[in-house]
Amino acid sequence: MTITALFFASYADVFGRSQMEMEVPNGSTVGELLRHLQSLDPERRLPPAPLVPVNERYARPDQVLRHGDEVAVIPPVAGG
Repeated sequence: MTITALFFASYADVFGRSQMEMEVPNGSTVGELLRHLQSLDPERRLPPAPLVPVNERYARPDQVLRHGDEVAVIPPVAGG
């Protein structure tokens, strides 16, 4: 199935783009997608625990993705 991954900040820097169409197996979860993205970063520059909205609603790692989902990957933000 096809999903659209949207990358922000350091994720966009690592992948050199702000979005990418991705093919993932049926039944894939948010957590599985994140592990796959981490595997594409051999230099380990990506933050380990991003915020992940699916279709503009924050998702848990066990949420199952569906064909056509829009998955945003946002690094955690610290501030003061």
